[in-house]
Amino acid sequence: MYLHIGEDILVKTDEIVTILDKKLLESSPILAEFLQQKADVTLHLAKNSIKSIVVTTKHVYYSPLASMTLKKRSQQHSIVVDE
Repeated sequence: MYLHIGEDILVKTDEIVTILDKKLLESSPILAEFLQQKADVTLHLAKNSIKSIVVTTKHVYYSPLASMTLKKRSQQHSIVVDE
């Protein structure tokens, strides 16, 4: 399954490590250090302000979508109807 995380970017859900609220960045020096180390694989999807940080096995995305929105989207299941 794929998750739309903003700006036409889809990420495989089995590659997502965590989805973090942007507020954690302001209060966690460890997270800030981690993100500095991952700067070479970081993609900024937000044109204005970021609302969440999506960490995958390959990249870190700064998303314009709220972490709760992404959580809800990730929990939705596709329904296939046989006719």
